[in-house]
Formats: sequence, C-alpha cells, structure tokens
Amino acid sequence: MASEFYNLSAKTLQGKEVPMEEYKGKVVLVVNTASKCGLTPQYEGLEKLYREHKDEGLVILGFPCNQFGNQEPGGRKEIEEGCLINYGVSFPMFDKVDVNGDNTHPVFKYLKSNLGGLFGSRIKWNFTKFLIGPDGKPVKRFAPITKPEKIEPYIEKLLAKKSS
Repeated sequence: MASEFYNLSAKTLQGKEVPMEEYKGKVVLVVNTASKCGLTPQYEGLEKLYREHKDEGLVILGFPCNQFGNQEPGGRKEIEEGCLINYGVSFPMFDKVDVNGDNTHPVFKYLKSNLGGLFGSRIKWNFTKFLIGPDGKPVKRFAPITKPEKIEPYIEKLLAKKSS
C-alpha cells in the first residue's frame, strides 16, 4: 500500500508544484526552516548530510516558515538567496508554509498526525525535523535543537535497509 505522503505535493521557491511521489524510494528529511533564527546555522549541517548521502538516496526538503518569532519575513527571492549565499544550500527548498494552525500545509499536517512530539502534534519551533523511510512512512521526529549530524545514524540505517 502506497504511503499517503506520496499523495501530497508542495510548491518550490521557484513556484513549481512538486508531487512528493517524486521522492518515492528515497529517504526524506523534512525540515521547517527560517533564515533569521538562532538555529539557522543548521543549514550547514543539513547541506553536509545532503551532499554526503544524496547519491545513496537521501533528499532533504526545506520548508521556510514564519510562524516562530517572525524569523522568516522575506519572500521567495530573499529566502532563496539567503540559503544559497549564506549556506550553499543545494537541497530542494519549498515556498513558505504554515506548520501549525488553520493553514497548516498538508505535508506537515500528515507528518504531525503520524509523529506527535513532546507538545502533542504541534511544532514548537523552527528546524523541527521529520525523517521518512524509503516506503514513504514517517519514521522519527527530531527536536529543533537536534543537530543534523545527530540524525545521520538514523539516515544511514534507513539507507542501508533501502539498498539491501
């Protein structure tokens, strides 16, 4: 049975609608991001993870969000430039979304309903991370303060399972 995750889609920063089905068979890390947050330097760790494991089947999906302390106030162009210039981000970045409330993006609605956190399903802050297996099933949720390198063992385990 196909995962509901693959029925969802999101718009990239360039305005292109991308079906999550495009990531079928890959290990996916979904992150709500912000460019003016104390945790923003995590972009570096995320990019490092992506570069080291993308050829094995890892994809990181960044979703800018301005719901926490107004830390992502810019538009598409500013977000894209900030990610590229400051952190060399080459993984897919999507349009700004809401991760809580009435306008929660469907990707986050799905992930939160499958992987509740310490505060119920609500996302508490920027850089909350959701790891999805190659079958499209949510595997684990990581707190905003969890550094990307701490997630690597989980990613490697899923990648190893994928290739066996």
